[in-house]
Amino acid sequence: MTILVTGGSRGIGEAIVRALHRTGHAVLFSYATQRERAEAIVRELGDRVGCARCDLAEADTLSVLVDGTVRRFGSLDVLVNNAAIFEENPFEGDDFARWTEGWQRTFAINLFGAANLSWLAMRKMRERPPQPNGTRGRIINIASRAAHRGELTYADYGASKAALVNLTKSIARGCAKDGIVAFAVAPGFIETEMAAGELARDRAQVEAEIPLGRVGTPDDVARIVALLASGEADYATGTTIDVNGASYVR
Repeated sequence: MTILVTGGSRGIGEAIVRALHRTGHAVLFSYATQRERAEAIVRELGDRVGCARCDLAEADTLSVLVDGTVRRFGSLDVLVNNAAIFEENPFEGDDFARWTEGWQRTFAINLFGAANLSWLAMRKMRERPPQPNGTRGRIINIASRAAHRGELTYADYGASKAALVNLTKSIARGCAKDGIVAFAVAPGFIETEMAAGELARDRAQVEAEIPLGRVGTPDDVARIVALLASGEADYATGTTIDVNGASYVR
């Protein structure tokens, strides 16, 4: 299979790329700014891996990313919407322009980018012959515990991830007739650069809220994504899988 992963140059995205490559898939991943890092991953993994720069907020570049994946590997079977931004934007701030800009930028990448890329990817998936179970393609959205719990100082991030979970349900219900299934994966705190600042400030408190007693790793998430990409869980379409060490159980 050919899998497109957004934000694959570091953190959870990099772990997903590596996990999917290990299981034999062709993977093309996008990056926003980490060109050297992305190219180093491609050189290390070798065959069946490629990378391309893409800002998900720039809608015009998304079709180039999708078409490039198909041109490089011949098909697009699975899309993993992983790329996201996570920037503090507190209710108590005194800069209204910064507040509104934060919401607009966060939704542009975390939600609208994922929705637009899904729409484009599904056009390619519909062209594929169905697998024995009837599936033509899979969308896997990386959401967050924040989608369900809310956030104290990252409200725009939490809201964008809640919308991403709802998008997942809508794809599952609306596109099943086309043989397309969709899942969301909702991590809690994970050891990544994106979460490093908050973990540096409050690690003891964060760990105290996790019954398993540790912050998650990118591989904890990547293994779930690999399972969903495999097709073994297709009948669970529309599901959100929590990966948070039981820190938030629904």
